[in-house]
Amino acid sequence: MRPDLARSGPELGAALRRRRRALKLSQAQVAERAGVKQNTVSSAEAGGPGTKLQTLIDLMAVLELELVVQPRSSNKSTSIEDIF
Repeated sequence: MRPDLARSGPELGAALRRRRRALKLSQAQVAERAGVKQNTVSSAEAGGPGTKLQTLIDLMAVLELELVVQPRSSNKSTSIEDIF
């Protein structure tokens, strides 16, 4: 599995969704294993701004993902749209 780069809530949510689908799990199955409601998984996958950090960590654990924090890669673009 190649690493996903996520710089926004929606990009992180899309990465969670891709991994869940790769594991052939339903949102309900992930929710049960993470101890949250199915609509919480749906909101996280949509990049919902109200998703708690601990919830994201719990979902990532269920999906066998880890978070790596590193400096942003250099980008010569000055457009705000290209930064995010």
